[in-house]
Amino acid sequence: MRQWLSGLLNTWKGAATRESVRVPVPHIGAVAAHNATVWPNLTDATAQSAVYARSPWVYVAVNRIAEAAALVPLHVYRVEGERKLAVENHPLERLLNAPNPFMSRFELLEQTLGMLELTGNAYWLLSGDATGTPTQIWPLRPDRVRIVPDARRFVRGYVYEIDGRQIPLEAVEVVHFKRWHPTNDYYGLSALAAARVAVQTDQAMSKWNHNTFGQNNGVPAGIVNVKEFITDSDFERLKGEWRSSYGGAQRKTAFLRGGGVEWQDIGLSHTDLDFLDGRQANRDEILSIFGVPVGLISENATEANARVAERTFIERTLWPKLVRLSQKITQELLPFWPGEHSAAFADIRPTDTQARLDEIRTAVQVLSINEIRQQYYHLQPVEWGAFPVAYTPPAEEPDAEVDTDESSSPEAVKAELARWERFALKRLGQPEARPFEAHHINAETAFELNARVQAIDDADALKVLFADARAALNES
Repeated sequence: MRQWLSGLLNTWKGAATRESVRVPVPHIGAVAAHNATVWPNLTDATAQSAVYARSPWVYVAVNRIAEAAALVPLHVYRVEGERKLAVENHPLERLLNAPNPFMSRFELLEQTLGMLELTGNAYWLLSGDATGTPTQIWPLRPDRVRIVPDARRFVRGYVYEIDGRQIPLEAVEVVHFKRWHPTNDYYGLSALAAARVAVQTDQAMSKWNHNTFGQNNGVPAGIVNVKEFITDSDFERLKGEWRSSYGGAQRKTAFLRGGGVEWQDIGLSHTDLDFLDGRQANRDEILSIFGVPVGLISENATEANARVAERTFIERTLWPKLVRLSQKITQELLPFWPGEHSAAFADIRPTDTQARLDEIRTAVQVLSINEIRQQYYHLQPVEWGAFPVAYTPPAEEPDAEVDTDESSSPEAVKAELARWERFALKRLGQPEARPFEAHHINAETAFELNARVQAIDDADALKVLFADARAALNES
């Protein structure tokens, strides 16, 4: 590891920036001194990771987050002033696609997000070549990593401990992802820590349920009252036969002598304890803490509820976690390569089509055609695009014959819709194509159709769009 770092320190100006050109901050020395004597107890991280294998709701929540995040592609952009230009096949993207000989990109991101949720921390160990460029990424188990504070640089390095062997790591070798912790300067707070009581309660209820129906066959606890006098030998025989048949390993049954034989139930049934409601409340609390809407997994959720739950999950849970990762990658990994770059995951947040159209309607008052094409549709500029939307450029070729004197009757509008559909299909995929000139379709409908046509690159989708427009015309 030191060999590739020696090359790095000589060739990479970013390393010099991080390691030596640092302005001392007054409080860092005090923070480092305070934490230097507090060696963290990593057994908590081990216990948190073990809960993942024992709690079904923790398993479900962490898996939903980690697997969904691992599916989202990461892109690298070259920063030029206020502009960001996509970089195709950047070395960082290639490295993430094959982080090391034994892991895939999906496995790396899945483990990273999973550890963040369970322990509040995730670590990547970087290994590189003699030029100081990372060539491998290895995830480290948080329950084996300790941070070494430094009075000048905040973090001096890391110690990776396994089976009593302590391996020192330089700060530049490790990328530390963490969640915010209000009372810890160096380590993150896991969602599982906040869900501890709910998880323990749910596990206790699950264990009690198992004991009731597994070991004790569902027989309730109670008292056997023998009302009539019997001899000691008969009393002992009765107790033995009863416990042999109905006692169970953990069943508590009391025997009283008195007269006759009477059974009195002293246990609480599942109904008395609101067992199912209690377990459901635990589930809802655990999932809520992890940010997974119940509608995403509930078998009783309607299609509408499931759609809202999925949107909420993506916007409020998954997207912030992806931003946390991408910004850390930008800060810690991208400086290894020359140039100013930034990393960002693909924006998977759902968009509201109607709100988007309303926004475009407002924008046409102040933006040119090219500005709208670039901002909303990511299309290249065209020669006639410097003019506002209201401008009608000269026709490059005549459309089908249009009788401008013909009144805008429903038949004329239908005919024009058919011509527009043929026009759009013919020019599908041609960024330089001029807009269709509508004569009979009203301005608002023409604007909405034109906006939707610009966003479509599939022939079947175009046909559906115009079919919907004809259907709306028939209804009006």
